[in-house]
Amino acid sequence: MVLPVTTANNVKVYTVSGGLGSRSIPDWLARQKKKALKKDFDYRTRVELIQDFEFPEASNRIKTTRDGKYVVATGTYKPQMRVFEYADMSMKFERHTDSETINFEILSDDWTKQALLQNDRSVELHAQGGIHYRTRIPKFGRDLAYHFPSCDLLVSASGADVYRLNLDQGRFLNSIQTDAEEGINCVEINPAHQLFGFGTAKGTVELWDPRSKSRVGLLSNLEVPEAYGRDDSSPLEVSALKFRQDGLTMAVGTTTGHTLLYDLRSSMPTIVKDHQYGFPIKNIHFHKGGASGSETSGDKVIVSDCKIVKVWDRHSGKHFTSIEPETDINDVAVVEDSGLIFTANEGIQMGAYFVPQLGPAPKWASFLENLTEEMEENPNRDIYDEYKFVTRKELKALGLEHLMGTNVLKAYMHGFFVDLRLYEKARLISNPFAYDDYRERVVKEKIEKERESRIRAVKQLPSVNKALAKQLMSEEGHKKHGKSTLLEDNRFADMFADPDFQVDEQSKEYQLLHPIAKKKQVNSDDEEEDEIEINTIEEEKEVDGMESDENDSVKEGGSDSEDDIVSKIRKERGLMVRDKKQNNNSSIRSGKVQKKKVEFRMGSEGGKMMNRNDGRKSFGARLKSEGRRGQHEGHKISRTALGGMEMSFTPKSSKKNKNRR
Repeated sequence: MVLPVTTANNVKVYTVSGGLGSRSIPDWLARQKKKALKKDFDYRTRVELIQDFEFPEASNRIKTTRDGKYVVATGTYKPQMRVFEYADMSMKFERHTDSETINFEILSDDWTKQALLQNDRSVELHAQGGIHYRTRIPKFGRDLAYHFPSCDLLVSASGADVYRLNLDQGRFLNSIQTDAEEGINCVEINPAHQLFGFGTAKGTVELWDPRSKSRVGLLSNLEVPEAYGRDDSSPLEVSALKFRQDGLTMAVGTTTGHTLLYDLRSSMPTIVKDHQYGFPIKNIHFHKGGASGSETSGDKVIVSDCKIVKVWDRHSGKHFTSIEPETDINDVAVVEDSGLIFTANEGIQMGAYFVPQLGPAPKWASFLENLTEEMEENPNRDIYDEYKFVTRKELKALGLEHLMGTNVLKAYMHGFFVDLRLYEKARLISNPFAYDDYRERVVKEKIEKERESRIRAVKQLPSVNKALAKQLMSEEGHKKHGKSTLLEDNRFADMFADPDFQVDEQSKEYQLLHPIAKKKQVNSDDEEEDEIEINTIEEEKEVDGMESDENDSVKEGGSDSEDDIVSKIRKERGLMVRDKKQNNNSSIRSGKVQKKKVEFRMGSEGGKMMNRNDGRKSFGARLKSEGRRGQHEGHKISRTALGGMEMSFTPKSSKKNKNRR
């Protein structure tokens, strides 16, 4: 058994029907799988709170009766009304109408007497046996409400008048004249003191006293939503209106997606909530909340637009939870004193959602309390497992174009549903080597996995893009700890393993993007040579120090003891190391000198620097000037074209300096 659950704001909402776990499959697929579904254990043990709780195309309105035994809904197509009985958990009957129902009102405690407002300017009155009477109003209706003390049926329309049809006298009475010339969108009657409330398309709420038939209050909320981020360009209209049982609290929903809570004694809202979607508010309900003493106890407000149902606290406005069906919402009904919520939407099935923290399960569905935890599973959609969706382009590649228009292909959106077995056969015929390629790929993957388990030497740098890897390691400071976190990231693994991603540093594009890369490379080479020279000089000093220590020890000892023999061996080894270092040092120096001699600088000629006036002097004068410049042995001083000065010299070892001294 599958019962999908969502945890919005850590509040569990169980989808009993109308969600991912519901049986919403096409008719042609249901007919084909009818025999198979009878043997399916999950299908036979599924939960259907109310049998056939659906309409052929969509549902418009849904309401519960005051006696708490029935739920009435209207939908299409064909336009019809269906009554469901809680005791039997099934549909009691269905009744078709000539036009689509905009809204309806239940006149009795049960389902027997109803008033339906149609979209063809007609009002139908239904009794237990069927339609009782049908009348028309001057303009297209938008909403209706029933005033029990006076038996007046109030019908709002696209004009400024609210029509009063008295069901006791059987005639129209004087209509209520309002200031809303654009029309009246919603009508609501206060259950405590029978105050009439009219939400207008002008963005106002007019309050009328049924005893004096006069207006007693006008609420204008045009300026309030602007402080909460409303766009001035969007028109503001009142789309929903609801009074609480206490007689003082009123909720107003606007077409901009705002909900405002008012105290009738004040013209300023106590709480303003924004749905964030910008769609008109469909309807509003006041709920008593969870059990007393619990963390979630307190009055709740249930507000819905076409996308989402939001539940929040009436006192603080804190968000409690939300319900977001797959299809657009048309209406919402709440079962009294319970956590069960019904939704009428644009889908075939009507939604039923159970929120245990909002309230207990109703008496007629008490088994929901025990089943919610046992049947909680993640929603899994496996309806089309036996079918494959292909586009027209894929169909052409498979060579199945000739099947278009037959029963084999089921047209859906921008492609077709094809049987999975037929798809596999066609794919093998169109590409006979697909299995061989797949097998070769699987073998390679297994071999790579086995290679990974082998013991390998730890490589500090990858085989591809070593320079980039070295730069990343130096920037992130992970030289001592191995590879950097970026190199270990699987998203960039191919960049340091696939040769196709090798960065060509000799390309013109790379040089244009990295103009200083070549200069950095030259500087790094110079730094390495300097380090080598410093290391050789330090080693020579150590050897010299070692020789001096040995000479002192020989002078002090004067005998051929074991210490003398050891000192001689150390001396010989020290001389060998010194000669080796000197040879390396001399080769490095000669390489540097040759490198310096080959360098050409701006304003130089044959490696020699020229002053600004050298071009005017004779050849003999130039030789004399060069002789003066090179008077210092091993030193060379020259001036650059920009006025700077350069000096080049050949460094000599400290050993030679000691010998000279």
